Amino acid sequence: MGPGPINADPRVLRAMSAQLVGQYDPAMTAYMDETQALYREVFQTANEQTVLVDGTSRAGIEAALVSLIEPGDRVLVPVFGRFGHLLREIAERCGAEVHVIEVPWGQVFPLETITAAIERVKPKLLAVVHGDTSTTVAQPLEGLGEVCAQHGVLFYTDVTASISGNAFDTDALGLDAVTAGLQKCLGGPSGSAPATFSARAVEAIRSRASVEAGIRTEGDVTSSRRIASNYFDLAMIFDYWGPQRLNHHTEATTMLYGARECARLVVEEGLDQTVARHALHGSAMLAGVQGLGLEVFGDLEHKMNNVVAVVIPDGVDGDAVRGAMLTDFGIEIGTSFGPLHGKVWRIGTMGYNARRDTVLTTLSALEAVLRRAGAPVTTGGGVGAAYDVYADADRAAASSPVETRADAGTIAPEAASTDGTAGGAA
Repeated sequence: MGPGPINADPRVLRAMSAQLVGQYDPAMTAYMDETQALYREVFQTANEQTVLVDGTSRAGIEAALVSLIEPGDRVLVPVFGRFGHLLREIAERCGAEVHVIEVPWGQVFPLETITAAIERVKPKLLAVVHGDTSTTVAQPLEGLGEVCAQHGVLFYTDVTASISGNAFDTDALGLDAVTAGLQKCLGGPSGSAPATFSARAVEAIRSRASVEAGIRTEGDVTSSRRIASNYFDLAMIFDYWGPQRLNHHTEATTMLYGARECARLVVEEGLDQTVARHALHGSAMLAGVQGLGLEVFGDLEHKMNNVVAVVIPDGVDGDAVRGAMLTDFGIEIGTSFGPLHGKVWRIGTMGYNARRDTVLTTLSALEAVLRRAGAPVTTGGGVGAAYDVYADADRAAASSPVETRADAGTIAPEAASTDGTAGGAA
């Protein structure tokens, strides 16, 4: 129940147990095509170049930045938490001239502030994290696409922590590049990075395309400005995922099975319903920690649905509480980084763990551990406040003519797909 990774959905684990097939087996290339179509729905985009980058979510970030940035390019990075600093570092390693604006952790930027920075810096690329789990807040992206288009700026965001748990629409927001990971709201393991790129981003990437010597044929391009990384060269990865099937690397087959099943789960539930489920259980967790009398960190107006930062009470050993939660109850909650290290716990409700039973069990365990630690918590306040949230949701659902799956309740491990397909993926 930390900020990620979380427990993978049993259907995803079953999918990943399927046998390997060759990367050019017709079945495998069909899986790749299907995975691309599924992630177009998850990202809410019509982008042809919607692919998986083999590696953790950081691999997706690095592939996007190293393929879009050339040495000397100006890049603007608004930093409001740890992962903005990560974007800055990767862009600097790409040789960019990086300009940074910052707000205190726990806050977000007004649109006008980023707009003014774009007008001042005149960057090639705006790189901004959507939801930063280090602070638990999400940067509003509305309006930035229009500003970037007006100034000829490529617009990139990392949605690893937010995708499918918070409202997000790639095309409506005017984004050129988006990268994600599986290990949070998508309910899978770390190790595959779904990504999508607009036609404008693809044009910028393909302008630097070079086919490596060992597979180059007459007429293949060789750019003098080739992308600095071979593994993260998106121009070649696009051709690998496209009809050309240009050999690049050996596809991480098992991770593709898992990523495909993560997307299938979202599409089957319905993206709006998946976001609503995260909002419900996130609201119950927030109400619960407040019901215990605990302080919540950050701008609650912009808090992500899927994680809450709880201020560690004075006199309480935060690591000891986390240790007791894990040892005595088998529940993991997170700490944080940088200026928040040792000051907050981060509790996630995401993916397979965004359920009523996990929320109530976590709040009950947290109360018990805090009482033993001598913290003045409200007896029964956490579970009681969460129950109130669920009661309101139950009444609303009962009065609505439209069936909703916003509360998935308790999902038993044996509820995995029984459609007879190999591992639910093949």
